[in-house]
Amino acid sequence: MKQETVTRARQVIARCKTLAAFSEDAGSSRRTFLSAPMRDVHRTFAAWLEPLGATVRVDAAGNLRALYSAKEADAPKLLIGSHLDTVPNAGAYDGSLGVVLAVELLEALEGHRLPYAIEIVGFSEEEGVRFGAPFIGSRALVGRLDENLLNQTDARGISVRQAIEDFGLNPAEIAQSCLHEDVRGYLEFHIEQGPVLESLHLPIAAVETIAGQSRSELVFVGRANHAGTTPMDLRFDAVAAAAEWITMVEHTAKAIPGLVATVGSVQTKPGATNVIAGEAKVTLDARHSDDTVRNRAVEDLLRHAKDVAERRGLSVRSSQRMNQPAVRMDPFLVAQVEEAIVKTGCRHHRMASGAGHDAMILAEKVPAAMIFLRTPGGISHDPAESVSVDDVALAIECGLHLLDQLASAPTFQTRTLRA
Repeated sequence: MKQETVTRARQVIARCKTLAAFSEDAGSSRRTFLSAPMRDVHRTFAAWLEPLGATVRVDAAGNLRALYSAKEADAPKLLIGSHLDTVPNAGAYDGSLGVVLAVELLEALEGHRLPYAIEIVGFSEEEGVRFGAPFIGSRALVGRLDENLLNQTDARGISVRQAIEDFGLNPAEIAQSCLHEDVRGYLEFHIEQGPVLESLHLPIAAVETIAGQSRSELVFVGRANHAGTTPMDLRFDAVAAAAEWITMVEHTAKAIPGLVATVGSVQTKPGATNVIAGEAKVTLDARHSDDTVRNRAVEDLLRHAKDVAERRGLSVRSSQRMNQPAVRMDPFLVAQVEEAIVKTGCRHHRMASGAGHDAMILAEKVPAAMIFLRTPGGISHDPAESVSVDDVALAIECGLHLLDQLASAPTFQTRTLRA
């Protein structure tokens, strides 16, 4: 590996740490949709990008947009990006790494212009922290930032629309954020946020599918009673029913390859130490890259919940909170990513992403691809989140090979925007 590339990798990591310091909280990183620290992020990126010959702006949805023009006018365009918002108490690399890597690729071009333009996009919102609705930034690019979402409010009663106005942007211009016919594809570098690549001793990989997600809420209803005076065989304990079902969730997920299922929240009523719970509200999050497998597993789990409740003399009701289909990355771009990985000297590997990403939104309109970087310890959404210099250097090398491949690929040049 060239020392120059290692030096660039160190710069990427240093820049991610710089961005992490722009936070709403003292002592930890939190940066939500169009919060004050996002202005510092935008200014910092402008300082990095403008000397490279990129034109930098912020669109009406708060997305950072930086255009590096092609050799000729009216050339097609490749988007490279990720998100700039964070969860509370975040690490330095989730989202930001993908945007900083894009900047580093432009620096590595050293002024060389390609047959296509490159537009770097730093999405204003992906995590869904402030408004409980994810992908505000990328939804704007595909024309799905609608009135309902604009009217959604945060904990202080501020709407998305007002947040945009307070940032000095004009919600009436959001339609101008949409992708145009000149866009040929979207590429996103992202940390894996899991332990798979580390377990395989692989630094980078091509994402071929972003898993579909099902989210449900279930409420087991029994009968509250005194914890000391009610015999065990005369109880209608909602928590015991929920606990039995939760073990079934784990058992089912372990038995089906590729399925992950999580009960992340359990709320009981009345929630007192000396009272048998009359109600237990639980959540279910199920994900798989095959929608048929995921949907069948969720149906089975909901049926199991009814069986458990009936056998115990309880009732249960369920409601669906999300049914996001799996999104396959573009086969041509995935193959190109694989070729670029092999050129770095690494073994190629395809994998599914269990987490949602902006790429799944952009894929509605343009061919999309993702490159995962190994996450040491599988740790993400935490200050301990990290990347290695060598892995980042390989990602830069892979990205440069990919840009070169696309420059000589007629298939890429002639692709069109989806309706």
